Amino acid sequence: MNTQSLVLVGFGPEGWGKLLLLAAGLTLAAAVCSFALGSLLGTIGAALKLAPNHALRWIGTFYTTLFRGIPEILVVYLFYFGGSLALTHLMHLAGFPGFFSLPSFVIGVVAIALVSGAYQTEAFRSAYCRLERGQIEAGKACGMSPTVLLRRIIAPQTLRFALPALGNIWQSVLKETALLSIIGLVELLRQSTVASGATRQPLLFYGVAALVYLIMGQTTALGIRAVEKRFSRCWGR
Repeated sequence: MNTQSLVLVGFGPEGWGKLLLLAAGLTLAAAVCSFALGSLLGTIGAALKLAPNHALRWIGTFYTTLFRGIPEILVVYLFYFGGSLALTHLMHLAGFPGFFSLPSFVIGVVAIALVSGAYQTEAFRSAYCRLERGQIEAGKACGMSPTVLLRRIIAPQTLRFALPALGNIWQSVLKETALLSIIGLVELLRQSTVASGATRQPLLFYGVAALVYLIMGQTTALGIRAVEKRFSRCWGR
């Protein structure tokens, strides 16, 4: 990397460093929000698929089949343009002309969360199926209420077994935030595209974006592995 390249990616008057850093922060925020919402959806989805009621199991299966079978970019398009058209129609009914679009960040987070939740559903379901039923029966025999049983036995051990899969899903969510550039969100990839077009240095800025994605992914992976080790020490192998 020569001096000119350092200037372009730096934080000086001619550099794009500050804008790239802000875009990286937006990328990380979108990934965290998507993953958190996906965890909630995954928990609900796993509960549905494990429910004794056939109709509830069908709903859970339909959800996972649908959002694991459609490409992520298509889900983003459907929610962004479909949601914007629905909002525009509602505004027209209320007497407001024109086109109304939904916030890119919100709709992007929801779209990625739905896909992430479908995969997290399977992670939580398979983790729950690995639990030793003897511990659950022992908890019931000790007089634990369903809430206490969930908090002290089921949830911690389910999370412990699900963590490796959740770590992989997190990495996918982090990378999928790049898809939000197509709906106008100025995240890391879109900001890199703008910078490369303005400076005619696409290799430089896309290379920097790749490096930032790698750093964010590996740093968070270290955190997830630390949590895995902690759970292993607390609950044993």
